Amino acid sequence: MADPELRHLRYLMAVANHANFTRAAEALHISQPTLSQQIKQLERILGVQLLDRTGRVVRLTDAGTVYSEHARRILRDLAAGERAVNDVQDLSRGHLRLGLTPTFTAYLIGPLTAEFNRRHPGITLAIREMSQDRIEAALLAGELDLGIAFAGSHLPGITARSWFTEVLSLVTCSTNRQSMPKILPVKALETTELALLSEDFATRNHIDAYFARHDIAPRITVEATSIQALTEIVQRSPLATVLPEAITHDHLQLAPVPVDPPLSARTAALLRRQGAYESAAARAFSEAAYDFSQTRGYDQSPFTSGSGGRGVSIRP
Repeated sequence: MADPELRHLRYLMAVANHANFTRAAEALHISQPTLSQQIKQLERILGVQLLDRTGRVVRLTDAGTVYSEHARRILRDLAAGERAVNDVQDLSRGHLRLGLTPTFTAYLIGPLTAEFNRRHPGITLAIREMSQDRIEAALLAGELDLGIAFAGSHLPGITARSWFTEVLSLVTCSTNRQSMPKILPVKALETTELALLSEDFATRNHIDAYFARHDIAPRITVEATSIQALTEIVQRSPLATVLPEAITHDHLQLAPVPVDPPLSARTAALLRRQGAYESAAARAFSEAAYDFSQTRGYDQSPFTSGSGGRGVSIRP
């Protein structure tokens, strides 16, 4: 009996991902009868049924679930090998898959991408905004090369290199800032109308934990699922928000308001899958990121978490 071939693995994973032979065949650009025949051939080779075809959707059997885990790992490692072979060390071309958490979209990824493109115009970027847990899962699955998120506890197999300290701050319109005290006592937040990110965001959980520690019942007038929406609202209303202080650096209409005691800071980090091949493009992006943090006025600080590398912190 012949051994399974790579096409068998790709076909099986396509059906598992789409839960439907027709959609999987369309994605693979082959006919449905050909796909069905190839899956049956794989089942004959292995001597087990891999798919349950009796329901409205196609599902993996128990044997199929176990086998697909190995198939997914084989295909992921093969893709990594292909990227390694195609990697150009002189950086004249290349491709980088990057994931980042939403707050970085508001103030970091734009200027950082512009700087990276200026240095390496031949390298293309695929940028995905997602939650940190999804970033780590995507790194482990080989779907991302680098992640921009926060240091702390991570999934097994994820390494983090500290980058800079992200300081959260009360943020208000510049004109409103003139009528506020230089430093706002934390209890004053109970009478401050706020526009905050929704509870779907890790940043909101960080803010709520601060309120809970100081026994604050905040007046939340607006909840939003977009940082851009919050900055637009705050610029045009008496409302304040809580966002990374760095956002105010590029928004002259916004001003940070120090709070006593201050909101706790978070360490931004570059995440990778432990032991994964690091392409020349990924190394170049990491180097550009650390250089960028210095040009933006960040100070180097001792390394604080992860597996190794440099760290920086924002100047007070």
